[in-house]
Amino acid sequence: MNAILVLNDGTVFAGESIGAPGRTLGEVVFDTTMVGYQQCLTDPSFKAQILTFTYPLIGNYGSNAEDFESGRCQAAGIVVRELCEEPSNFRSGRPLGVFLKEHGVVGIAGVDTRALTRRLRTVGVMMGAISTDETPAEVLRRINDNPGYGEMDLVELVSTPEPYEWLPKDRAPDVSPSPRAGRGIGGGVPTGPRIVAIDYGIRESILKNLHRLGCRTIVMPCRATADQVLEEKPDGVVLSPGPGDPKRLTHAVEMVQNLLGKAPIFGICLGNQLLGHALGGTTFKLKFGHRGGNHPVKDHTTGRVRITSQNHGYAVDPASIEGSGATVTQINLNDGTVEGLDHADLRAFSIQYHAEASPGPQDSRGIFKQFIDRIREPNRWSDIAPEVW
Repeated sequence: MNAILVLNDGTVFAGESIGAPGRTLGEVVFDTTMVGYQQCLTDPSFKAQILTFTYPLIGNYGSNAEDFESGRCQAAGIVVRELCEEPSNFRSGRPLGVFLKEHGVVGIAGVDTRALTRRLRTVGVMMGAISTDETPAEVLRRINDNPGYGEMDLVELVSTPEPYEWLPKDRAPDVSPSPRAGRGIGGGVPTGPRIVAIDYGIRESILKNLHRLGCRTIVMPCRATADQVLEEKPDGVVLSPGPGDPKRLTHAVEMVQNLLGKAPIFGICLGNQLLGHALGGTTFKLKFGHRGGNHPVKDHTTGRVRITSQNHGYAVDPASIEGSGATVTQINLNDGTVEGLDHADLRAFSIQYHAEASPGPQDSRGIFKQFIDRIREPNRWSDIAPEVW
């Protein structure tokens, strides 16, 4: 079955339908990871986005029940150069094409993804649509008739509706996951630090990393108030990643502001941006975002550079937090944007990249331990050396 991808500037790419037939609409973005396509597709930060993979062959190791970052596919669509229909991997449960059909994901293969990526890098990310049953003119009309996702609170669409305690549960290899259960890492109820994680689109790998450090983690909805968080008597609070424009999340910014100084805070990705807003700063939209597993970040506190996994379209304006008491601790070496904040007096710090980095690189996983170390030794908030990073 034929398919077309149309961008809102009128650019058309023809190809072959993969996944579910039909139509989809979203912001067209590109990701440079070579592996981890299933984690990307199920990452809530890709909500309402059509995901283009720059690596030319996708699907060569199939799909499985363990590599979910949430309970369902979140991406609005997928664009690839070539889809592998006969995967070879001992963990594979089904081919990626079958996985896409089962989850209702509309996709297209046979696209010159290099040309598409160059277009997005030159013009910037833009709205687009994939269709198996429309002409290019009809698709373009549908895109222009749609106001886009700029006015939507995408976090509301991916957050948990109610609080829950996250516990790992073993599952059979070919069973789709529950959005509220861990899988395959064993263990009972932990007795370590009590962590409240605010779900703006939390990745399951974050919860697994906290569990491995012995944390007891309570996941709360995106509209939880500071009072509700403090009622849980947390030793620390994690602000999760998530989709959309942080400027729209005024309720989340207010919650963080009311929480500052009352509990240790660790923000990840969107959580970094929310902390920036809570400190009086602003954010801006990047031309084509940071999405992939090859982003170099320099840590000013150690002088070390690590390759990081990232997925975001917004960044904190460093000039906007001057005078707030916060320090920019890390920067992206590609474009100089903010990759980390630290406010020692308020016991809050954050990173723009994904320390859980599922599937990788895993250079920065030690930051979870640093958070726990800061909780346990509050008098050394500023000078705990992150030698385990």
